Amino acid sequence: MSHHARAFEELGIIRGPVPSKALADVGPVVAQWRQCAHRYGDEVREGLYAIAQPAGRVPAETYRRLRVEILDALKAAMPVDIVLLFLHGAMVSEDVDDCEGDLIQAVREVVGSDCVIGVELDPHCHMSEAMIEHADAIVLMREYPHTDYEARAVELFELCRAAASGATRPVMAVADCHMVGFYPTTSQPMRGLVDRLHEVEQRPGVLSASLVHGFPWGDVADAGTKVLVVANDDSALAGRVATELAQAFYRARHALLPRLETIDEALDGMAVPGPEALMPRVLADAGDNPGGGAPGDHTVLLAALVRRTGLRSAIGIVCDAEAVDACLAAGIGAQLTLCIGGKAGASSGQPLTLEVTVRGLSRSHRQWVGDIDDPLGRAAWVRSGPTDIVLASRRQQILSPDALTGLGVPLHEARVIAVKSSHHYYGEFSKLSTDCHVVETGAALSMDFARLPYQRRDLNFFPAVGNPAPHLA
Repeated sequence: MSHHARAFEELGIIRGPVPSKALADVGPVVAQWRQCAHRYGDEVREGLYAIAQPAGRVPAETYRRLRVEILDALKAAMPVDIVLLFLHGAMVSEDVDDCEGDLIQAVREVVGSDCVIGVELDPHCHMSEAMIEHADAIVLMREYPHTDYEARAVELFELCRAAASGATRPVMAVADCHMVGFYPTTSQPMRGLVDRLHEVEQRPGVLSASLVHGFPWGDVADAGTKVLVVANDDSALAGRVATELAQAFYRARHALLPRLETIDEALDGMAVPGPEALMPRVLADAGDNPGGGAPGDHTVLLAALVRRTGLRSAIGIVCDAEAVDACLAAGIGAQLTLCIGGKAGASSGQPLTLEVTVRGLSRSHRQWVGDIDDPLGRAAWVRSGPTDIVLASRRQQILSPDALTGLGVPLHEARVIAVKSSHHYYGEFSKLSTDCHVVETGAALSMDFARLPYQRRDLNFFPAVGNPAPHLA
């Protein structure tokens, strides 16, 4: 089995009915689809679900095997009236740049033209012509952090059910914003753009509207920011509304640029208690976010925290199975010289050697996101000087404070909490603090979008070009 095939198995490939609390997101989505189907008296058949932590291109054989399993399950369920696919939207294999478009096309070949195909996507997807051509309706989550899996699942089901019954005939249009960026929806101006989707969906004939954030670090032709609109049997209407929303997105492009700080800019002044000490400061190491494909073992931010001996801090999750195993072998209370991070590859930076005390251990650590259990594998809490460090064997971004507190980390003592995540951490950590800063550490996922080394994607996009789409200005 290839490395990437093992990555899918690590999180658990589900064949057939999905447990309601499985895999953080698919369980609640499928539960909504079951409930919707039950209300109509429809029968649901469930196929295969597989997820892996983002990384490089998926080996061709791994993608082919998963694709065959999905299609075989569909063939066994035939005939069907509706196919619902819950996909991320940015999967790239060694020989297919658009795995979702390829899969949707293959599903269409199995079910024929009369079956309704609906797709729910993450907003960090690539929106391709093949996806639009072969699906009947596509709905994207609109919140980032993605807190609306279930609401969008219901929206997609109802949209597809209406189409299957003949009440509507969905048609889709996409407008390219000629942008690459990073768009948390918890602040303006992105909050206003998301709220505008609700407004346009009240117009006669508009069935759904979605903002395609795009996955900036995917070097494929379809990467980038777009708008998708679904209308009822009116392609011209879909196109007009998509262009209108794309214009609003494009005109906000300068305000939407990420505001990055250096570590020193974010930390200077933190050593002296003041009014701001009422809540801890959260530093997001977005460049080392495993959720975007980074290794999660970059050490620049950790080194900066340890150097500030007068500043109590905590950091997690550093992915380093070797360091965890050394701590497990030493035991709680042990003092040892530990080589942390810098091991996964060139983008990991340099290993950091620290004198640490082992404070907490687990052979089966986890974090909870709501009532969803997210396994983190073997884990250790170590302390070096003023800094508490959580290490884990599984590469995963931190989503919840209990990834730290679950090992015993006294998070209430920390003036600074450093998280290896871009923005998904915000949903749970904002309950502790809204003093959040994204810092540039030189890790794998640069947010200097103008200088990303694209080779397959064209370079006529903002911010690489100041006004790449005058027709949207």
